[in-house]
Amino acid sequence: MADTEHSSSDETSVDSREETSQESKLEFSEDEETLIIRMFNLVGERWSLIAGRIPGRTAEEIEKYWNTRCSTSE
Repeated sequence: MADTEHSSSDETSVDSREETSQESKLEFSEDEETLIIRMFNLVGERWSLIAGRIPGRTAEEIEKYWNTRCSTSE
């Protein structure tokens, strides 16, 4: 007997896990936050340059973090 049934609920749970992992990636350590602030003051919105100084972070993650941080700090 072969399993030929495919559950569509698996696809839905994958999508929700991706969203959760993206949200949790926006949690930056205190050292990363300090470095982002210092680098931003030096180079401005050159996210790829800032990301190059933080291993494992992309320019998009840093830009999203920065925009979120700025909008909630006001």
